Amino acid sequence: MRGVRDLCAIRHKILQSQSTLSWSASTIIALSFVFPVIIGVFAISRPPQQPASRSPSNLPRMNERIRISPVRVVDAEGEMLGVIETAVALQMAQDVGLDLVEVSPDSKPPVCRIMDFGKAQYEKQRKSAGPKQHKSQLKQIRLGPKTGQHDIQVKVEKAREFLSRKDKVKVNVVFRGRENAHHDRGRDLLQEIINQLGDAAVIEQPPRMEGARAMSMLLMPSGKIIAAAKSQNSAKASSKPAPSTETSDDSADD
Repeated sequence: MRGVRDLCAIRHKILQSQSTLSWSASTIIALSFVFPVIIGVFAISRPPQQPASRSPSNLPRMNERIRISPVRVVDAEGEMLGVIETAVALQMAQDVGLDLVEVSPDSKPPVCRIMDFGKAQYEKQRKSAGPKQHKSQLKQIRLGPKTGQHDIQVKVEKAREFLSRKDKVKVNVVFRGRENAHHDRGRDLLQEIINQLGDAAVIEQPPRMEGARAMSMLLMPSGKIIAAAKSQNSAKASSKPAPSTETSDDSADD
């Protein structure tokens, strides 16, 4: 009996060692897949290194970046102040809320100017961008079949003004109540406007009903009125140093 028990104990130890080895092997295999995943997650989550910011090389030295002393200083009005120590010139610029900008670094000594550098850069960019182009818009004019002749003339002049600014004009005749029985009056009214704007407008969409209560047409500026507007603007620009900007309503209603 004792020999049988010893054999069973030996067999049990062998089985335990085999299970331990099996678990260790499976653990090693699992970890071999897990570790690369963990390393990849940390690599992805790590923020990228930002390059050190550098001041643009095409900008002049200004304020504390001016190391040479003394410098020849020109004030904000363009008057030459003479050769001054850089620290004193910088203090003069700061006292008036402006910058000390090195405008001629190759001179002996360098020439610096007291100026608003940000404003000067803005003006330079604005001039290089050229004149602002007008974007064509859709303007609308509304009338009724009973609109009087004087009011029609006012609407026509407003439409002519819009067309001269290269805007399209949509003319609407709105019918209310019993006026729906007089669609022919609305068509005649639109035709009258076409006749008065014959030199300024081209019909893009002829008169037609939109729904049950409105008749409309769409006009676009003609080449003749655009050329006339350009010549008029050129004449104003040559006669006035600073042309004034006129404002007008975007729409006209009866």
